[in-house]
Amino acid sequence: MKAKKSIAVAVAAVIAAGAAGCAPQTGPNEAGGTVLGAVAGGLIGSRFGGGAGKVAAVMAGTMIGGFLGNQIGRGLDERSQQQAAYAQSQAVSYGQRQQWQSPSGARGYVDPGPVYSEQGRVCRQYTHTIYIGGRQEQGVGTACRAPDGRWDIVS
Repeated sequence: MKAKKSIAVAVAAVIAAGAAGCAPQTGPNEAGGTVLGAVAGGLIGSRFGGGAGKVAAVMAGTMIGGFLGNQIGRGLDERSQQQAAYAQSQAVSYGQRQQWQSPSGARGYVDPGPVYSEQGRVCRQYTHTIYIGGRQEQGVGTACRAPDGRWDIVS
């Protein structure tokens, strides 16, 4: 199982690199957003299907994630990205909605879901909603608690 996940991550990373090179970009935010979105999309896609269907799901997830990541990255400056990441970390850690707003006008909030047990780990899903230039973007992820007590984003 771990080998399959590693292969899926490797495939997602390779596709992400290609997607970053092909995506229309004007700055580092778009490049970073494309790569992160593509990797996240590939990992999500790897949870579906089997055999050739799994490969297709990874590829589709990577392409969609890369596009969405590029669009979000375009509108988020470095300060906005830091605020969004901090709010996400706090929401996952404390189980309460966290809002953020940057001087550039980008804003958002993170809604954590209830904790649950998965393969002996305590996990929770979360939804991160971001508003850039009045347009809403939304992503869903999962975080699990590490043995040292911190929360790791796993998808």
